[in-house]
Amino acid sequence: MAMMLLEVCVDDAAGLASAIVGGADRIELCSALELGGLTPTPGLMALAARAPITVRAMVRPRPGDFVFGAADVEAMLGDIAAIRAAGLSGVVLGASLPDGRLDTETLHILMRAATGLGATLHRAVDLVPEMAEAIEQAVGLGFDTVLTSGGASNVIDGAETIALAHRIADGRLTIMAGTGVNESSAAQLLVRVKLDALHGSCSEPAPVASAAASRLGFDSPGRRSTSAAKVAALKAVMVRSQTGRR
Repeated sequence: MAMMLLEVCVDDAAGLASAIVGGADRIELCSALELGGLTPTPGLMALAARAPITVRAMVRPRPGDFVFGAADVEAMLGDIAAIRAAGLSGVVLGASLPDGRLDTETLHILMRAATGLGATLHRAVDLVPEMAEAIEQAVGLGFDTVLTSGGASNVIDGAETIALAHRIADGRLTIMAGTGVNESSAAQLLVRVKLDALHGSCSEPAPVASAAASRLGFDSPGRRSTSAAKVAALKAVMVRSQTGRR
């Protein structure tokens, strides 16, 4: 029986190292996690390409919603090319129509550019009016993973919809639960839904920047740092859940 996969999202070199030390199985590489994650820098991608575990990179050119115009899509195509050139294993992307449904036309263009790479549909899926329809669309587009909170602000509140997505997927792709995933919530969720993957930041507040740096606007008040201990604790919960140990 394959073990559950733990993906940890990181946005800097220190976070990448901590996630690996803590026992993550895969990395979601981003910049600016305090904004929900944007495309990582070329230098960070090059560093991550040397990691001993697989790495997928976020393809998101700006904060805000996922309704992308032509210039955004052009930028995303360039990002996918850079991710491929860096030697990373996959991409994380999504696109929405104004009413929240998946923008399948844009996603088809992006997925065609990502041919041969692993592909995760990110939490744009949590904006859709019909999760069942979105999962079928994700399968048809060729995604192998859907990251979802079940349309809620955390996985516990979204557990019923996560379970629905898992049933609809029926092994055709992996439903990976994320948002508010920690040692406690994972234990609660995995009693209710038997999943193959979890996604978390496993983070804690980052050290406070110097007063001068903060005064000049060089720091972000929402910045967090990955904790190897939190990664290890979450991984232990997943192993206990799957093996039946208490």
